[in-house]
This record gives sequence, structure tokens and C-alpha cells, in this order.
Amino acid sequence: MTTDSTAAPLPRGFFDRPVLDVAPDLLGRTLVRRLPDGEIRLRLTEVEAYAGEVDPGSHAYRGRTERNATMYGPPGHTYVYFTYGMWHCMNLVCGPAGHASGVLLRAGEIISGAELARRRRPKARNDAELARGPARLATALDVDRTMDGTDVCGGRAAADLRVLHGSPVPRAAVSSGPRTGVGGEGAVHPWRFWVTDDPSVSPYRAHQPRRRGKRLDASRPES
Repeated sequence: MTTDSTAAPLPRGFFDRPVLDVAPDLLGRTLVRRLPDGEIRLRLTEVEAYAGEVDPGSHAYRGRTERNATMYGPPGHTYVYFTYGMWHCMNLVCGPAGHASGVLLRAGEIISGAELARRRRPKARNDAELARGPARLATALDVDRTMDGTDVCGGRAAADLRVLHGSPVPRAAVSSGPRTGVGGEGAVHPWRFWVTDDPSVSPYRAHQPRRRGKRLDASRPES
């Protein structure tokens, strides 16, 4: 009797490594989301690494808060945050407990359960867009803050979220570059990794500083 190694859950030790080792190694892995109406499977195609308190681009750069507490470990759990008052994004915690590093899941290819993802992403023009971008990925999988801290290393088929071995992508087929939307000192790091030429990968966008709104009285004549 043979077993399908691609269906085996990734062990805790996979995530208990430096984030720059884990991030590119996540490409090609299978994320499984179990929902009341069925199951969605996603092949990871784009990720970004965040190195905790030494990384100006990380939510943990200024230390531990109630919001980022799950980033501090243990590894193999989710860190889910809410952004811009409307979107959720999902990370996988890496490294030893207390280090606060994680990998942002930026994009993936839905390989089964696309009809379930379409219910949650009705505006997607095609299946390649269902999980193209971190907020779209979380939306397609129905992930929100209630899933913060979820263990993805469990072997139970009935678990809400698991990461399986899948088919890791050869390093020759992996591209890297600056992280999307990260400015300041954090902008120089080429810590975004993606499957070269994969249609589900999101477009790169450089950081755009927020502009201050124009004062309503700025054009008022002096009296």
C-alpha cells in the first residue's frame, strides 16, 4: 500500500525555521479550508516574509501588542489581521516562539472548491482572480479575525484550516522582489516570493505615501 505524500500535513518543524527559509518553501503547498458548505483547496503561488521586531515592514517592529500577539508563536499557527477597515489578511507564524516572524499569504490558485470561492468572490472576472492578492485570498476562503491563532499543522481532515505538503516549487521557478506596498527602510528587502509567470500572482505595487487632505480653509482670502 502506498501513501500520497502530497496529502500529508506539514509538520510543526517546517514552520520552526527562519522566515526566509519558510517563505519560498511554502510555494506549491496546499492550503485546505473546511467550510460548512464544503472544502476549498488552494495552491500557494505568492508569499511575503516579515521578520518581526528587526523588520521595519512588520507589524511586530514596535513590539508586542494585543493585535499582533499571535505572531510571537508558537509556529504553525495563523496570524490574521484586519486592515483599511474592510479586509482581512492571513499570515503563517514561523520561527521559534517569541521571535514574531511570519509569512503573508498573498495569492494562490484554487485547485478544488472553486464554486465555493466564487460565492464569496462574485466580482472575480475569472478563477485566476479568486485569490489573487492577500485580501482576496482571505475573502475567498472566508477567513477573518475569528481564525487568528488557528493551528494549521493538525492532521484531522475535519480541521478548519490545514497546510499540506503539496508539490513544492523548484527554486529555479521562484522569483523574488520587494514587498508590495512596503515603504521606508522595509522597502529594500526582496522578501516577496512568487511562482514565476503564474497567472494567479498579484501585480506588484510600490508603496504610496498617504497624502494629507487639503484644508477646507486653505484657499480662503485673508480678511
